Amino acid sequence: MTPEERIAKMGLVLPEAAGAVANYVPWAISGNVVMTSGNLPWRDGKLAYAGKIGRELSGEDGYRSCQLSCLNAIAQIRQAVGELSKVKRIVRLEGTMWVDESFKEHPKCLNGASDLINEAFGDKGQHTRMIYTNPVMPFDCTSLVVLYAEI
Repeated sequence: MTPEERIAKMGLVLPEAAGAVANYVPWAISGNVVMTSGNLPWRDGKLAYAGKIGRELSGEDGYRSCQLSCLNAIAQIRQAVGELSKVKRIVRLEGTMWVDESFKEHPKCLNGASDLINEAFGDKGQHTRMIYTNPVMPFDCTSLVVLYAEI
C-alpha cells in the first residue's frame, strides 16, 4: 500500500497543500531532503483547533490537533515530490504546542503526529522528534508541525 492509501484506510483525507500565510515558502528541497514550514491544524481553509491545551482544549483535542497539523505537513511533502512513495524516510518531526502552564502531557499530544507518520509510512516513518511550546501561537492555533523527509 502507498502512504496515501494507508492514510485513507485510517479514515483521514489528505488535503490539498495550504499556501503560505506570510513571506515564506511552504516547503523547500535541499539535496535529498524536503523540509516543510510550520503547518497549522487547517481544515477547509479554517483553523480546526484554537486555544490552549489544558485550558480551552483537552489533551485528546491536542492529539487530534497535532494529527491534523501533521496531515497538512504531509500534504506539503506530497506537493513537493508528487507522490508520497518517493519518501525514503521521515527523518524528523518538530511539534510546537500552545499549552496551559499546568499541562504536562505534551508527548501524548504529539503522538497524534507520530502515530500518523508511523501508520502512513511504516518503517520509513521511524523519525526523531522535538517538542516545543510557545507562550503565544499564530492565530491562537493549538499546534504547529514541521517535517523533514529524505527523498
